[in-house]
Amino acid sequence: MKRSTEKEMMDLPGNPKALLVEDLRNLRTINRYLGGYRGVIKGLKQQLVGQDRMKRFSLLDVGTGSADIPKVIVQWARKQSIEATIIALEPDPVTAEEAAHQTQDCPEITVIRADGMAPPFHANSFDFVLASQMLHHFTDDKIIVLLKTWSGLARKAILVSDLVRDPLAYYGIRLITRLFTRNEMTRFDGPLSVRRTLTLNEWRELFREAAVGRFRVVPIFPYRQMTLISVSR
Repeated sequence: MKRSTEKEMMDLPGNPKALLVEDLRNLRTINRYLGGYRGVIKGLKQQLVGQDRMKRFSLLDVGTGSADIPKVIVQWARKQSIEATIIALEPDPVTAEEAAHQTQDCPEITVIRADGMAPPFHANSFDFVLASQMLHHFTDDKIIVLLKTWSGLARKAILVSDLVRDPLAYYGIRLITRLFTRNEMTRFDGPLSVRRTLTLNEWRELFREAAVGRFRVVPIFPYRQMTLISVSR
């Protein structure tokens, strides 16, 4: 299965608000049950809990969507008695509004409407930069540019959580989206996102080419990967 360059509906302007908000709700369900949260928490755990346990951390979540993953991070950090400060970056106005609504009960999260290609922050502003299911929306060249940009913002590491391209993943999400929703965007974007993403080997090669630091790609069931890139200084 070759990588697709077709645009997802979510990436196009002018989507009806109701359609987009429902799609974001569907994505929260998919993340909950298909490993979207598990991989990110696993990556953070490796950095925060252990011999050099951190009592507090800051994180920039680029392309936050409805900020469900920052919210899960905050809930996990509270249980660990770790102080989290999270900036959730989202360029789309409707999506940013939904993210702010979804995180009203999380003062640790601030939603800012801005573009991940040009984040409005100084160098070394955060301990971590997170890109969850976001990079597959871009070409290889743009992914490398983004990683290099974010490496200037992160003091410790970049975390990349994303899908893995595979025919079984494609047909699986195609079936699942048709069974649980009538939302046109979810039904279209779900299978297409699998076609747009990379294989595990392609992810590894891309991180090598970006050359922003040592990295480890960890497969996450089902058909996801979590990569921790230690930023070189």
